[in-house]
Amino acid sequence: MGSETGFARLRYHVDIMATLRLQKLFAYLRPHAPQAAGGIIALLVVNGIGVYIPLLIRDSIDELRTAFSFDSVWRFVVLILILASLMWGVRMASRILIFGVGRKVEFDLKQDIFQHLLKLEPSYFSTNTAGDLINRATSDVDNIRRLLGFAVLSLANTIFAYTLTLPVMMSINVQLTLMALAVYPLMLMAVQLFSEKLRQQQQAVQEELSHLSELIQEDMSGISLIKIYAQEQNERRAFQRLNGQLLTANLNLARTRNVLFPVIEALTYVSLLALLWFGSGAIAQGKISIGDFVALILYAERLVFPTALLGFTITAYQRGEVSVDRIESILTIEPKIQDAPDAIALPQPVRGQLTARNLTYTFPGTKIPALQQVNFTIQAGETVAIVGAIGSGKSTLANALPRLLDIDADQLFLDGHDITKLRLKDLRGAIAYVPQDSFLFSTSIKNNICYGAPVSEQSEVEYVAKQAQIQLEILNFPQHYETMVGERGITLSGGQRQRLALARALLMEAPVLILDDALSSVDNQTATQILQNLSASVQRQTVIFISHQLSAAATADRILVIEAGRIVQSGTHAQLLASPGVYRSLWQQHQIEEIVR
Repeated sequence: MGSETGFARLRYHVDIMATLRLQKLFAYLRPHAPQAAGGIIALLVVNGIGVYIPLLIRDSIDELRTAFSFDSVWRFVVLILILASLMWGVRMASRILIFGVGRKVEFDLKQDIFQHLLKLEPSYFSTNTAGDLINRATSDVDNIRRLLGFAVLSLANTIFAYTLTLPVMMSINVQLTLMALAVYPLMLMAVQLFSEKLRQQQQAVQEELSHLSELIQEDMSGISLIKIYAQEQNERRAFQRLNGQLLTANLNLARTRNVLFPVIEALTYVSLLALLWFGSGAIAQGKISIGDFVALILYAERLVFPTALLGFTITAYQRGEVSVDRIESILTIEPKIQDAPDAIALPQPVRGQLTARNLTYTFPGTKIPALQQVNFTIQAGETVAIVGAIGSGKSTLANALPRLLDIDADQLFLDGHDITKLRLKDLRGAIAYVPQDSFLFSTSIKNNICYGAPVSEQSEVEYVAKQAQIQLEILNFPQHYETMVGERGITLSGGQRQRLALARALLMEAPVLILDDALSSVDNQTATQILQNLSASVQRQTVIFISHQLSAAATADRILVIEAGRIVQSGTHAQLLASPGVYRSLWQQHQIEEIVR
């Protein structure tokens, strides 16, 4: 009894999921309903003409049997040619309209996926690989495009073919029509028997394809590391293994299809053979004319192609069904960090005062807080260095300020306003953030610097480049500011990438500038000069300088020392050296490292 109840629940769940998928497919189609309707109406016209032509052939045969004349032959030939040409033209129009709908849905979905991904927080992309997301936005979207193009065309054509053809066949001879259709319930049973297996195998193919895409994407990004460690052979083996798994999944799917489709096609020809066998007897008995018999053969032949296509339509639906689930798993994810319903605009002008009140944050899936009861106030225009050991919480604090982390309300404030109550666009527009990983786009140096302010003048670009201590090196490049940096800035050194990222942030002229270990690849002297340039600017920004370079940090107005997620010391360089504690230990270690160098 319990197993029957469990099966019933499972079946109910499957039915609900199937209904939801259909609703999603109709939602994709809704914006393009007029075009889809036009294509379906054109198919109706095509099938109407297709039903009339065999009747015309029947009448011509029966008429010519009694009174043959070439004039009658030519009259029927010309009329049939005209109708066939008209049917061809309307069929082409229907295909253009319906396939066009599939292409437009493909465009809409890619737009929706990309725009939705831009709304999601960075932590989402740490648990979902780029290769899998790219595969969903390409291969899965393409499956849905096929479903809403080919499958809709095939399904509508099959429905019209049957609904228009069967009544005419029945009017000619009910018994022969029923004999021709006797095998069709077996066909539907075969389809039902294979449908779930096809869906599971198609899902396996999509997942294996995602795994292969992930490996390719990672290897292309880390090609230098692969060569440095001479791991080409291991990567070849890894690719061969995943490619083999994809091949196995595709072969399993192909085997199932190669069993199902010939069965469907064989059953359709059985119906035709039955019609030929019993139809000849009906002619001999005078129940139908030769013209009627020819018309029935033509009608049965008309149903063979739509019936055979039913198998391909099922495959397209199975692929689309899996792809709908995979795409909706992205689109249904709600961004954890988004504007509150009552979000307010950040009052202008922004001064840049930052305040933390008992700021505590624990990463999902962990128990120990990365930040614990952090309290500070950074005045507008102040340069504050944050130092501490690796893993002490410095970067977590940097990510919390522009709300890249989902922090609780009433913990962080900008100019006295709770940042969780501010519009994200306003908050992030007031903060220029240079993270540890200085990401550059595959474009020119100028375009990379102007990313946050695309319409900036050349003089403004050169000014921030000077502040970031990168101007002279740019001028040494063959094409100066038009020099292409390669993928992720691969043609530049680590220090050059960091300083270009800093110039990009400076060009935004945001009231708050956060440098999260953004000068780690720059020597102490250059880092110190950069901080002095920022302090000497006319409109002083609030600068938060997170770094292990204590020589540069020592020039800041104030230093916050963080340990195990807590601020344990605060003061100027001189004040902190005058008292024992974490900072003095870090400074002494720094001095030893400088001597060793």
